[in-house]
Parts: sequence; structure tokens; C-alpha cells
Amino acid sequence: MSMTVATRNALRTGTVLFLFALVGTAMLAFTHDQTEPVITRSQQAEKLALINQVLPASSYDNDLLASRQDLPPDDLLGTRQPSALWIARRGSQVTAVVLEAIAPDGYAGDIALLIGIDIDGKVTGVRVTAHHETPGLGDYIDRAKSAWIDQFSGKSLTDPESKRWKVAKDGGAFDARAGATITPRAVVKAVKSALDYFARHRAAFVAAPPAKEKKA
Repeated sequence: MSMTVATRNALRTGTVLFLFALVGTAMLAFTHDQTEPVITRSQQAEKLALINQVLPASSYDNDLLASRQDLPPDDLLGTRQPSALWIARRGSQVTAVVLEAIAPDGYAGDIALLIGIDIDGKVTGVRVTAHHETPGLGDYIDRAKSAWIDQFSGKSLTDPESKRWKVAKDGGAFDARAGATITPRAVVKAVKSALDYFARHRAAFVAAPPAKEKKA
């Protein structure tokens, strides 16, 4: 039995649509393969730029991004999921680490932090990477809004002493804006806890073998 005109037309249309889909898929795959390395490099550059805000680039000469390790959830870091650690080196010597941490008791929930700590246990810098604090009230923890976060630089577990790791309103050493102390309380507590975490694991960080540097 010969094909009807309608059947032939349907087959022809189906074939054309299939070829278009095949060509479209191939083009998408080619575009993805071409753009993925560019996107990846851009993301890595953004991450390194953020890390360099809490850790001076002059303090290391290794491939810092390649040194990344995953840390299990830990109460001292405030994390409920694995978080990241980067280990800075000059030559073969560990000079500092950069930790991700969470202040879980912000006014509006979690406050995500990036904290640099040198090998002597001093804070090299802190940045808030995500938060939901009230705009114009508690958002001054964001470096783009205020220099408030800079007061942690150079601080350690002994400077100030433990009982002074609080906001000034509570008798501590850290300034806070009047009427918005819940947010800075959470950040001060989280930075102190991160220093405690570093002190507890310092020996393991120092002993960590260098990461194999990735080829560009």
C-alpha cells in the first residue's frame, strides 16, 4: 500500500524537526564547551578577589584556590553543612588559613562569614558574604556599607582577653551601632568561635601537605 500524501508530509516534517533538534543540541554543547572555562576562570577570580580582602596577597605564594579543603560541619564554625578552608603558604611554610563560618544568631538568621587567620592566631580580615539583616539598621556589618567589620583585623584569643570578646554595650571591646546590637553580637561571637576552632586544629593545618597546583 502506498503512503498517503499526509503520511509523507508528516514523515518529512518529523525528519526536519529531528535534524533541527540535532543541530541545536550540537550548537549548545559546543557553546557550553567554549564558555565553561571562561565562566570557571571568572568565578575563580571573583573568589580569589574576595579571599584577598581577608588575607593579604603578600602573605602567600601558593595557588590558594588549589589549596581548598572541605571541613565537616562544626559547632565552632556554626556550620550545618561542609564548609571550605584555604591554606596559605610562603614556600613550604603555612602562613595563614581562610575559613568559612556562620553566625547562626543574627537578627534575621544566618550571617555567612569569610575569616582570615594567620599562623599566630591573629585575624587578618573578616568579610560578610551573605546576610538578611535589616537594611539601614543591621546591614552595617557589610564592608560595602561600613568599615565596622575592619575592627577585627589584628585581634586574637588574647587580644582582647576572652571576657572582652563582646560588643561595647555588653562590656566588650567591639563597637556596635546603637539600636542594632543583635547583629554585631552574632558576628563577634562567630569570629571568636572561629579563632577557637583554629586554635584547636592549628597543628593539623600546619602539618597539611601542600596541594598540587592546577595547570591553567
